[in-house]
Amino acid sequence: METTTNTPQTVKALYTAKTHTTGGREGASRTSDGRLDIKLSSPGTSGTGTNPEQLFAAGWSACFIGAMGIAAAKMKIALPADRAIDAEIDLCNVDGEYFLQARLNISLPGIDREVAQALAEAAHQTCPYSKATRGNINVELNII
Repeated sequence: METTTNTPQTVKALYTAKTHTTGGREGASRTSDGRLDIKLSSPGTSGTGTNPEQLFAAGWSACFIGAMGIAAAKMKIALPADRAIDAEIDLCNVDGEYFLQARLNISLPGIDREVAQALAEAAHQTCPYSKATRGNINVELNII
């Protein structure tokens, strides 16, 4: 197995998520601690489960809000309690090739639009999901 990394030689993992997935998009996934135990279904089908794109959207938006909190603290700005992100992850297909694209629609009520944009851009530089996707998928940051 080949591992590629852009991180320094000494890496301390802060947390490791562990899942066991069976059946692919029509299967199930469960975390090692049992906190998440879900059925999976392909997007657009009548299945009763969620899909990888929904899970990715939930994870990215939660992480991004955390990254905005770090950016806000550095900028000495209080984030509103009702901050929110409506994440949209598109599963696309062009000529038989699948890919993702994303829109993070960011709501920061009571914060000036330019300040909100600066917070979003700072968070996009530090959020691990943003780093993982940088240069790989199209991403729009929209202040709503």
